[in-house]
Amino acid sequence: MTTHAEGGCTCSAVRYRLLDSPLFVHCCHCTWCQRETGASFALNAMIEADRVELLSGQVESVETLSNSGKGQQIVRCRNCKVALWSHYGGAGGKISFVRVGTLDDPSQCPPSAHIFTSTKQPWIELPKDVPVFETFYRRSEYWPAEHIERYKAAIA
Repeated sequence: MTTHAEGGCTCSAVRYRLLDSPLFVHCCHCTWCQRETGASFALNAMIEADRVELLSGQVESVETLSNSGKGQQIVRCRNCKVALWSHYGGAGGKISFVRVGTLDDPSQCPPSAHIFTSTKQPWIELPKDVPVFETFYRRSEYWPAEHIERYKAAIA
């Protein structure tokens, strides 16, 4: 992905920019994500929160339950309520999980891995060239070294 990708909500009140490439992009097939999004999976680009720049509009943070029990804050447009990104309890507000579908060009952020595929919809066929995990994986085995360092620096 090129840096400075931009995105926004449905009503166009909120615009944002990614100031760097994502650390990793998860395509999550867990039943929690399916229920939360009303879709077959969630596609989230992980990036340091300080590398998501709000260009215009007002957002609100909605506390939501999560499967981990730690909860998450979903950042939504105040007008149309579209979910733009979230912050999960584990990393707090330091890492943003940007909803790839809110980018102007979502094709810039294809999945780095498919996770929790043990509960994926049976009619979804996964590509052979992207790592697939029944549950989760070890970051150290799949993330580029420089992205691991960025992650560590962000949560420190």
